[in-house]
Amino acid sequence: MVTLHGMSDRRILFVHAHPDDESIGTGATMARYAAEGAQVTLVTCTLGEEGEIIPPELAELGADQRDELGVYRITELGAALDALGVADHRYLGGAGRWRDSGMAGVPSNERSEAFWQADLEVAASQLEEVIRDVRPQVMVTYDDNGYYGHPDHIQAHRVAWLAFQKAQGTDWEVAKFYATAMPRSVIARSVAVLQAGGPFRGPASVDEVAYGVPDDQVTTAIDARAYLPRKLTALAAHRTQITVAGSHFALSDNVGQQAFGTEYYTLIAGPKGPVGPDGRESDLFGGIA
Repeated sequence: MVTLHGMSDRRILFVHAHPDDESIGTGATMARYAAEGAQVTLVTCTLGEEGEIIPPELAELGADQRDELGVYRITELGAALDALGVADHRYLGGAGRWRDSGMAGVPSNERSEAFWQADLEVAASQLEEVIRDVRPQVMVTYDDNGYYGHPDHIQAHRVAWLAFQKAQGTDWEVAKFYATAMPRSVIARSVAVLQAGGPFRGPASVDEVAYGVPDDQVTTAIDARAYLPRKLTALAAHRTQITVAGSHFALSDNVGQQAFGTEYYTLIAGPKGPVGPDGRESDLFGGIA
């Protein structure tokens, strides 16, 4: 539904670190809300220059300080967003303003242009410009551990949280702030499925999985199973980073992950909406007057 001012009456902003993060963690949610007429905006903080390249025929993209990979991933992200039905995408500060920092502890963390080195006030002000333009009621990013500890994910949380706080008390105040989450019980069931056989090797145990939170930390479950095919198409669009087989996918380590149509979140700030029998919200806009 669109208001008389040409702006949807439901507006949600996702803040992700690299191309492909949006599809892995929130793709089904994004597709569902876009299909339902909400204004879905994605901000990507880097071009993902430090990603590990899977297809041998694209290995040359890793040369020359890997900048070619970042440019290539712009096209991959565009195809993924087309699959999800998301039309509004921005790079934080403009494409290439902040560079992929790489995994924790590697030399690329120290580059002056790395997102990990970003001045939080500067980066948050860049995000606040988007917030003023979009006027989202809801923001979604990672928790303060960056979901699994990646420096750019942690920084995305810091930047998004600061921008959210700066927006409070203004005309562009955001009502709710969420972090992506994965219940440990869901991970356990998925690991059991992967260990039973499939196109990729499964984790040796649940303890090998670097992400996940206790079930009681998960406040919200978005049922977007009808949009899982779109999510899988979006994942496959990120072909330098992801291999998709059926309803599973793997990154460069070839460890399988299940692609879920139900996606989970933790409400960090804002009103909690109505909950179902499982004690969780079923709508990220729940509780907003």
